[in-house]
Amino acid sequence: MSDLFAFGIGHATNSRAGKMLEVYFPTPGKEPMAAVAAALRARLSTGVSAITPAAAATLARVLTDAGAAVQARGCQQLAEIDKPLTAVLLERDDAIQSTAEAYLKLQLLSHRLALPNTLNLEGIFAQLPNVVWTSEGAIDIAEVDNALISARRIGRHLTIHAVDKFPRMTDYVIPSGVRIADASRIRLGAYLGEGTTVMHEGFINFNAGALGPNMIEGRISQGVIVAEHTDLGGSSSTQGTLSGGGNIKVSIGRQCLIGANAGTGISLGDRCTIEAGLYITSGTIIDVVDEDGNWVRTAKGRELSGQSDMLFIRNSRTGKVECRTNRAAIKLNEQLHAHN
Repeated sequence: MSDLFAFGIGHATNSRAGKMLEVYFPTPGKEPMAAVAAALRARLSTGVSAITPAAAATLARVLTDAGAAVQARGCQQLAEIDKPLTAVLLERDDAIQSTAEAYLKLQLLSHRLALPNTLNLEGIFAQLPNVVWTSEGAIDIAEVDNALISARRIGRHLTIHAVDKFPRMTDYVIPSGVRIADASRIRLGAYLGEGTTVMHEGFINFNAGALGPNMIEGRISQGVIVAEHTDLGGSSSTQGTLSGGGNIKVSIGRQCLIGANAGTGISLGDRCTIEAGLYITSGTIIDVVDEDGNWVRTAKGRELSGQSDMLFIRNSRTGKVECRTNRAAIKLNEQLHAHN
């Protein structure tokens, strides 16, 4: 590998005033081989630059010769659009300085080229404009009223899907081997591993993800990673790093179950269960109970964070939250997660 961090050739949407609204990179690359890095450096400027379709076609041939067939195919496809293109060449994983850099890093995550919490996303909110996402693409907020009138004038209906800094992931990336019931609930920058199912109430934020296979019927907040064979029940919740300005990263281990309407603000190791309706936070007072049901000690949630084989329940007689040994690992239905 070379010391080049990442690159992408994309097509941007700009406002009438020339503000960049979004960029689509069909085949971004991360830490390319030395020959590919050399070819890119010879033809692209560091940072963000504009290139012509003809230059993209030439770059496609060069990348093919250098052994980057996937990225070459994307360049060739973009060259056929016959519109000015955007190139991003990042030597290092520095703080984000432009809209194009932000979109490149988000697509690196959704293309499974980087795991959540491994990229420097400092500055992303400042560099992502708030955009009106419509049935005809991204529109600047200042221009959407005219767009609505113009559509009606020629008998078309312009549907507005959202007003947000982040678009739907599926408008840019559709990872292999996944099932998504409601695409509007998966933001660009989400990481969905092979075999992941996200049902209608499931939500995955940017820089968060499920490693797959997983059943996701709850919310995976920013910065949270859910490991393989774990089930998030309907309307369950994980506390992200954006909640209250915190910086503690929550992770969920393998073969865990967070029950319906339950949640966690602490990390869970492997084979943990939180019963339906129970939310564990770092400050929750918990009675630790042995296998015979005897009280051992009282702990706060943060003291148990990251441990395996825990079963969290609320004692229906005393109302106290208890942590017991969890002997049963969760097993997902293999047929539900074979998304061929």
